[in-house]
Amino acid sequence: MLDRLDTQLLDALQRDSTLSMAELGARVGLSATPCWKRIKRLEEAGLIERRVAIVNRQAVGLPVTVFVSIRAGQHDEQWLTRFAAVVSALPEVQEFHRMSGDVDYLLKVVTTSIEGYDRFYKKLIGLADMAGVSSAFSMEQIKSTTALPLLFL
Repeated sequence: MLDRLDTQLLDALQRDSTLSMAELGARVGLSATPCWKRIKRLEEAGLIERRVAIVNRQAVGLPVTVFVSIRAGQHDEQWLTRFAAVVSALPEVQEFHRMSGDVDYLLKVVTTSIEGYDRFYKKLIGLADMAGVSSAFSMEQIKSTTALPLLFL
């Protein structure tokens, strides 16, 4: 179970993982060594999966975001296993969800342009039998965060 200090540490780390142990400790009222020990424990428990840099996709030439809804061509375990493997390997796919309702899968895809998406689409439809694929282009990103609302738990 997470206590208040664990939650505060996780909140601070997910907003800025470059903070030193001294800076993190100061934010939550710990010295560097106990802070480091808590973070190691959180990593070992799997609460911290990894630390990454969030790259500005516009600045690196990936300004287009597309949400792709997929209806499965089949509904058996073998199809799902193969489909999950091939779609997960596509670098343009940022998120991949199995859904309830009329759509079986939802992908969040980033790409260079509409033409870039068309190349991705042609690759995608060649990978597996699908009953339907529908694409919605994001016109504007209003909010994007990787920070979980931990302080509200």
